[in-house]
Amino acid sequence: MKFRLILTLLASIAVTSLMALPVQAQNRGDEAVLEMVKAFRKNDTARLTALLPQTRGHVLEPLAAYWEMRARLPTASVSEIQSFLTTYAGSYYEDRLRNDWLLQLGKNRDWSTFTAEYPRFRMRDDREVRCYALATEAMNSKADVADEAKRLWYAQRDADDGCTYVAEHLHSGRQLKALDVWRKARIAMDANRPRAAQAAVDIEAPRLSEQVALIHADPAKYLDKRIMAITRSRKELAVLALIRLAAKDPDEAADLLSRRWAIQLSAEERNWTWAVIGKRAAQKLQDNATSHFAKVQKDSDLNDDLLGWKVRAALRQGQWPQVLSATQAMSADTRNEPTWVYWRARALLATARHEAQRQESQGLLRQIASVRGFYEQLALEDLGQAITIPERPSPLTPQEKAAAFIHPGLQRALYAIALGLRSEGNREWNYSTNLHTPGGMNDRELLAAADLACQRQVWDRCINTSERTRTAFDFEQRFPMPLRETVVRRAHEIQLDPAYVYGLIRQESRFIMDARSLVGASGLMQVMPATAKWTAKKIGLTSFRPNQISDHEVNVTIGTAYLKLVLDDFEASMPLAAAAYNAGPNRSRSWRNGPVLEAAIWAENIPFQETRDYVKKVLSNTTTYAAILTRQPQSLKARLGSVGPRQSPMTEASSDLP
Repeated sequence: MKFRLILTLLASIAVTSLMALPVQAQNRGDEAVLEMVKAFRKNDTARLTALLPQTRGHVLEPLAAYWEMRARLPTASVSEIQSFLTTYAGSYYEDRLRNDWLLQLGKNRDWSTFTAEYPRFRMRDDREVRCYALATEAMNSKADVADEAKRLWYAQRDADDGCTYVAEHLHSGRQLKALDVWRKARIAMDANRPRAAQAAVDIEAPRLSEQVALIHADPAKYLDKRIMAITRSRKELAVLALIRLAAKDPDEAADLLSRRWAIQLSAEERNWTWAVIGKRAAQKLQDNATSHFAKVQKDSDLNDDLLGWKVRAALRQGQWPQVLSATQAMSADTRNEPTWVYWRARALLATARHEAQRQESQGLLRQIASVRGFYEQLALEDLGQAITIPERPSPLTPQEKAAAFIHPGLQRALYAIALGLRSEGNREWNYSTNLHTPGGMNDRELLAAADLACQRQVWDRCINTSERTRTAFDFEQRFPMPLRETVVRRAHEIQLDPAYVYGLIRQESRFIMDARSLVGASGLMQVMPATAKWTAKKIGLTSFRPNQISDHEVNVTIGTAYLKLVLDDFEASMPLAAAAYNAGPNRSRSWRNGPVLEAAIWAENIPFQETRDYVKKVLSNTTTYAAILTRQPQSLKARLGSVGPRQSPMTEASSDLP
């Protein structure tokens, strides 16, 4: 009872205290913390050690201590490391340092210490650490870890030591087959990662691995050597060269495969190579992509990425039987993703000959139908239901709010963000709210943490945290509307749907007011400097200066004006305008050429993954925001429409639109 009273009192002062935090961020330890982050980025160990005493008792002391110890980790004694882990036991930084230490132990092949420490590692989110752990499991217990190790190895972007090591170990023990290794090399070459491809080839054919660099540099020259592929390794090197050539010219790769190499390759090698050529043709939106995929005689020879592109190419050509067979051939995990469940359901309905098949299609749609995402919303509409906002969960109690407010990890995270250390704050916040760490949060606790972030106007943590609830959904928390008066007023002034503006901002910046991208886009609407200058001139904003783009109202004014110009240029097509906003008008114009498609099929065929996801999320966000703003049922399909060449040939595209 006494504890509940304390929580209630804390809750009553929470708002006042929260507003005071940025002021508290000026205490004497802040300067030392900010100096330490500079020293950490320079790996200045001496400076870190000298500054550390000034952070004792500071709310970010664990972060400062982590920086100092992390810089010394390669030379620190085991007792020093253990002392840090004990001092900050239970915190994010204890686990973060253990993550770093486990990586070091793995690289040093100190398996006895690694095996002792790994069970204490809570995050378990580092792929390389997990690969080292799988290697120790295989060594110590002879466990069958090949499937998990292969999955992690295939997913790695570059040739990190941990996943390469476990692959080598399993290969030497004959738990990884030659085909497993060559497939890794193919995936890496297709992803334009020659170092990872060479590391894979070095496991299976070390005497030939140096040729990978030559293949990557000039695949046509390698294939022109008239090499007879009489050995497995030579055949696979030819496959790598054809894969690399397909990225540059799928038609040339297809011609070479047909005329010369198909007869020398195995059926599996031919199937994979034809699929890669089909994928590259599909990414160029070539009509012959499906003819390349048609030469694949066995879908089970392909991985999920290639099968996904087979589906996209088939959708573009209206080949529903191929959509069905390719989605059915996917791995269980991928097959159950909403994207492929939806298209499998549509393919079943399009090819149904019996009522049982139509019922199966409806069952798949019901499996994913909800208001929580693009394909989920489409499934809901296919079942004849409109998109509405779920009823809000019961209000948070003062005790629930107070528990979030006094949570030490959340306090540190918010303080770090207020101090300008956003990435550090985000990581600790995510750790503190993670279900799989000690004290991981249930739905009510997640809602309270999200509410705390909203109160502090840390909108990205508010959204991301609220999105992780499993049964209690607060959509007005998930879809906040900062600067509502400004955005709605400005949108109405230029006849732009405010829901579309909010849908785009939520995806662009997550409402981080000072967001700045790697390419220089700024603010809520992530406007590029040249675009801002062009738009200001276009709308007669003669007093505009580049530094004004960080002003929230100016950013919204210019961002909405540009979005309106783009939307008008694309004949009011929200999907085309969203693609243009993300990838540029010229790309969006080229992607619309070809057959008239329902916009969901068009969006799924966008060649760039970032833009493909962006368009789908912006349109799904827009539909949700419209439901919140109007309190009326909404339709995603109505906003999508269809996409094809310009409907008014007499009306030219705006050639100067940046």
